[in-house]
Amino acid sequence: MTTIAFIGLGHMGLPMARNLLKAGFNLQVFDLVQRAMDELAAEGAQPASSALEAVQGAQVVISMLPASRHVEGLYLGADGLLAALKPGTLVLECSTIAPEVARSVHAAAHERGIELLDAPVSGGTAGAAAGTLTFMIGGQAETLGKAQPFFQAMGKNIFHAGPEGAGQVAKVCNNQVLAVQMIATAEDMAMGVGVANGLEPAVLAEIMRQSSGGNWTLEKYNPWPGVMENAPASKGYSGGFMAELMAKDLGLAQEAAQASGSSTPMGALALQLYRLLLKQGKGKQDFSVVQQLFVE
Repeated sequence: MTTIAFIGLGHMGLPMARNLLKAGFNLQVFDLVQRAMDELAAEGAQPASSALEAVQGAQVVISMLPASRHVEGLYLGADGLLAALKPGTLVLECSTIAPEVARSVHAAAHERGIELLDAPVSGGTAGAAAGTLTFMIGGQAETLGKAQPFFQAMGKNIFHAGPEGAGQVAKVCNNQVLAVQMIATAEDMAMGVGVANGLEPAVLAEIMRQSSGGNWTLEKYNPWPGVMENAPASKGYSGGFMAELMAKDLGLAQEAAQASGSSTPMGALALQLYRLLLKQGKGKQDFSVVQQLFVE
């Protein structure tokens, strides 16, 4: 039986790890939050006292961490995991980080004969729980072939984006589009439903959804409270994908744009609006809380 070390049991990591357990893999887990490890231990996982302990005897390492600095701290340097892993170990790094950081971790892994893929995800907490995530993967195609059973236990759509770091580039492009869509939807829900025009929210949302303005947020994630019962907007903007993480991803997109000399004015504006939400103390709420910028 393959032993997997899973590091990072947050909103996304916990359900991803749970699906690996359901698929029958032996799981060794570590997180700074003991409660998350206890929850999985009750379902058959083996909790560890450190990331280094978690990877002992593991053939596969999967990590899901908040930001670039956490990934660098976990893997690089004399005390990093890459210095402790055996050659041939398969590492699936699923965090959303800067493409340049992903490439540096790839290079360090290659020097030690460790096979690594950068594999950020899309689909949110609901997709993580349902095992329907989309994986955007950077690295060698041969390595992806070996990793398929693990990705298939956690996701539905598995894309080989290209070489090292390509998964991260695909992810920041995707999230920049998502942010712009969410802002545009929120802006026009407020314009149509507000005092000046007074349309019914659900009616306006359905008209736009079925028309040329249709987009993913109108289909699955409407930011206006009460339009979609299970959307975070109808639950006080709780759950889902935090605004502070969207701001982080938009910042990564701007860094990537600068590195390639690309012009992304819509993405730059989206970043400023999400940073404004953070200044308002709304960073822990779902990113659809951007709706409140247009109604307050």
